[in-house]
Amino acid sequence: MKFAKPLQQATLIKRYKRFLADLRLQDGSEFTAHCANTGKMTGCAEPDFAAFYSTSDNSKRKYPHSLELTQNQFEQLICVNTAVANKVVEEALHANLVTELSGYEQLQSEVKYGQENSRIDFLLSDSKRPNCYIEVKSVTLLSQDSPLSGQGYFPDAQTLRGQKHIRELIDMVAQGQRAVLFFAVLHEGISQVSAAKHIDEKYAQLLTQAIAVGVEVLAYKAKISAKEVTLAERIPFIP
Repeated sequence: MKFAKPLQQATLIKRYKRFLADLRLQDGSEFTAHCANTGKMTGCAEPDFAAFYSTSDNSKRKYPHSLELTQNQFEQLICVNTAVANKVVEEALHANLVTELSGYEQLQSEVKYGQENSRIDFLLSDSKRPNCYIEVKSVTLLSQDSPLSGQGYFPDAQTLRGQKHIRELIDMVAQGQRAVLFFAVLHEGISQVSAAKHIDEKYAQLLTQAIAVGVEVLAYKAKISAKEVTLAERIPFIP
């Protein structure tokens, strides 16, 4: 996914009220940017981190700038705009770059399904095999105890919505369909992913149950720059 224009750099002052971030330019001027991330962003938005932002041409926006990337104290880039995860996965699916999910005839997004009034991120289908339901999760939580270990986690906060999604995937497998939980890793410092049992024990338990009945888990790491974000390589998921 290429950004419309190369991102501009600033310094992060603080992120607050979930959707706002104050940034400082090199000349000392400050402004507020929109932050499209509802998570805690633990380790991703500390004061004085480098920040990379985009600017919208929409004159009606209250905050024309959007925080897209940060860079931590280890010079690791992190994509903090969670909407990017679905975009890069969709591009990769269209290009058949995810070999485990390639070759389907049709790709649909945001399709209603399940018994709990859900929408699946992507539905792959063709006439020769069962449908494939793909739920995408953006992973940016790096271990805070061992930040150089490469250990990443999901989720970064308790998530009832995430628990619901796992239940829906389990139900799809029970109906004879294929179900995939896709971790899009948007943090350069993460080299393997696990469920964050220490944050949401119920989510971790449900994921263990899901894997046992046939829900597949894929983790792909993105290549990140101020010009684009693209899926680059599969990395291990550690149950």
